[in-house]
Amino acid sequence: MSSLALLRVLNETLEQGETAALVTVIRSPAPEQVGARALVRPGQPPLGTLGLGEREAEVLAAAENALAEGRPRLLRYPAWELEVFVDVQARPPELIIVGAGHIAVPLCEIGALCGFRVTVIDDRPQYAHPGRFPKAARVIAADIRRTVRELPMDANTFVVLVTRGHSLDVECLLEILDRPLAYIGMIGSRRRVSAVFTLLEREQGIPRAKLERVYAPIGLPIGAETPAEIAVAIMAEIINVRRGGQAVSLAAERRRTSRT
Repeated sequence: MSSLALLRVLNETLEQGETAALVTVIRSPAPEQVGARALVRPGQPPLGTLGLGEREAEVLAAAENALAEGRPRLLRYPAWELEVFVDVQARPPELIIVGAGHIAVPLCEIGALCGFRVTVIDDRPQYAHPGRFPKAARVIAADIRRTVRELPMDANTFVVLVTRGHSLDVECLLEILDRPLAYIGMIGSRRRVSAVFTLLEREQGIPRAKLERVYAPIGLPIGAETPAEIAVAIMAEIINVRRGGQAVSLAAERRRTSRT
């Protein structure tokens, strides 16, 4: 398979939200091997060949390990006078915005700018349409709770609940609370969030520890007032969680006071 064909498959793989690694020979005693490429994807056989003969399986296995770790790696084999670069193209993080109101518009823009693959969900077609969210990868106009229940999500998924009503936010929260997500944020005042969590704990038996993983009130305390400023506060919190930052969230203060 030619390098051009491999790059085409790589682009298609990334557009589908998957991870892949382009493996390239950058040093070899055999000049014809330099520049040879292969494409490695999770759970699939490699595409292309490095032309390394009996050594190829070992090199590609090391490339698969680099892909699993999600980090690029330079593979050196001094005994073979061989160097291979593994360029890992990680699947972008997913940002799912549940609700297509005023906050969702700037949040989608900022999320896409920060490298997230953004999905917007709402049951109002006049709000949930691509023209309103040109930077979104997907805009879904359908029943909100059912869509949230059925949408695939994993540890690379960040969910923001900003629907038109707090009760709908809570309904959607119950659909995803047990999933191993990277982040769940829900809009609402500290008083309202505390009251809702107390109610869920008492009436539905949901452990407080499970509710404490929710970032609510949502965002960092930057004094945000406008929809755009609130979107900045939310995205800052998401980046803070993703990168292991030191900023203190609004939710942290609620958690602290709820324990006293």
